[in-house]
Amino acid sequence: MGNPNVGKSAIFSRLTGARVVISNYPGTTVEFLQGNVKLPKNEDATLIDVPGTYTLEPTNKAEEVAVRMLKDGDVVINIVDATNLERNLYLTLQLIESGIPVVIALNMWDDTKHCGIEINLEKLKAMLRVPAIPTCGLSGEGIKELVESLSKTKPGEKNVSNAEKRWQEIGKIIGEIQKLHHRHHTFLDTLQDLSIKPSTGIPIAIAVLFLSFQIIRFIGEGLIAYVFEPLFQNFWAPLMLKLSSILGPGTFLHQILIGKLIESQIDFGQSFGLLTTGLFVPLAMVLPYIFSFYIVLGLLEDAGYLPRLAVLVDNIMHHLGLHGYAIIPMMLGLGCNVPGALSIRLLEGRREKFIAATLMAIAVPCMAQTAMIIGLVGERGGRYVAIIFFTLFLVLILKGLILNKLLKGRSPEILVEIPPYRSPQFQAVIKKLWMRIQGFLTVAVPYVLLGILFVNILYALKIIGFLAKFFSPILTGIWGLPKEAISALIIGFLRKDVAVGMLGPLNLTTKQLVIGSTVLAIYFPCIATFIVLIKELGTKDMVKSAFLMILTAVIVGGLMNLIL
Repeated sequence: MGNPNVGKSAIFSRLTGARVVISNYPGTTVEFLQGNVKLPKNEDATLIDVPGTYTLEPTNKAEEVAVRMLKDGDVVINIVDATNLERNLYLTLQLIESGIPVVIALNMWDDTKHCGIEINLEKLKAMLRVPAIPTCGLSGEGIKELVESLSKTKPGEKNVSNAEKRWQEIGKIIGEIQKLHHRHHTFLDTLQDLSIKPSTGIPIAIAVLFLSFQIIRFIGEGLIAYVFEPLFQNFWAPLMLKLSSILGPGTFLHQILIGKLIESQIDFGQSFGLLTTGLFVPLAMVLPYIFSFYIVLGLLEDAGYLPRLAVLVDNIMHHLGLHGYAIIPMMLGLGCNVPGALSIRLLEGRREKFIAATLMAIAVPCMAQTAMIIGLVGERGGRYVAIIFFTLFLVLILKGLILNKLLKGRSPEILVEIPPYRSPQFQAVIKKLWMRIQGFLTVAVPYVLLGILFVNILYALKIIGFLAKFFSPILTGIWGLPKEAISALIIGFLRKDVAVGMLGPLNLTTKQLVIGSTVLAIYFPCIATFIVLIKELGTKDMVKSAFLMILTAVIVGGLMNLIL
């Protein structure tokens, strides 16, 4: 246990290695990590990394879960930021007073030297009467001593102090065990100051996001072009063609498993079989961006930049019913909406999650869709691409303002600890990357396959033609699109970039192409994002969100048809 941003994850990673499970606390969406640690006598023990908390008097759902989980523990490893003892010791004293055995890990011990902080370790142990081990999650310093101390700790005396008395005790402890020495500002200190002030922080944020975007695109597109596409084209396509000849083109089973052949070949973007497009979309098109996004996100998290970004945009986000941390789902959604949808769990309340998810799904196109819009619409002129993205930006702002007014409640204050900049720990970044990829593969891939199966059955049963007639009043009457565009809307539920591409052969006017591309971005998320949002929001809120998306698409498409 410990305050947020004290290096709990780094210590947890050092203690447990790779054997980690992510779980949700029963009845909540609050996550915690669980792993195994070897004790000195070769005993296996279960180690739980509970949500960060400043106090045992909870102020939000995550802190409430942390306090409830405390009752199940035999020993508490209290991770303390050694560079900020005064604030951290409040929770420490509460834990000691609770009567549970406590071991203190004085983390970031190496930073105390850089900050000019001198701590009398022996006097601290004597005053608190519990083991206190200097640690460094980055280098692994003190981890062995920390494990050895787990079997030596004893329960403290149960005691109940009021808040004022506890702060007086902390003041006494700090006065006796800590000395401060003058030190000059380092380059990182200067950068920390610059990246939090709006005048310099906003240009730095734009540069960081632009660079992150370019790195993500470079890694993602590189993996697609040089790894995944060659694997599918050179190894998987020949196998699927053999299976196609066995099943026989035109049969129901062929339609479901292989889909349609394009000029006697498998086109992984258009065939739409379970074993062709069904595997290609999540594994070859989405997974590379998930991989690259989570590498960059892990580096930004561990370096300590994200809290600064959240604080910088907090004022703007409040007008949309959110707080600064909502920038993360928006940022992730630019690469792929799936990690963007997964990241709404960073937000505290149901209201904030609903607003963030709806805005992201409506107005934040993924990288693949963006590339297709630029490629297809850009041929007609750059100003038409600008119209699409300016419209999406307006929708994001207006929809946020409206939802903030209509939904009961208010946008919460951002309560975030801003840690100093640190060098990311490679092992921790890779572990988080692996856990997040596992989450995507288990959540998204099965449902993409189910979605493709569903659409293929609709095609086989001739229901697509019926839907085209049913929706023709909206398609032709309101949006001014030909009824053939219904196929793109249905495919957009599976893959937005392919749906935009399907507008190309319809010989649309430039106006129709702009409207079609905008509507496809707004009207509904792809199947993978849709399933993740059901998991994060619940079915009831997802139905409400989906209704708002469709309503917004009808209105925006109609207005564009009138104005353009």
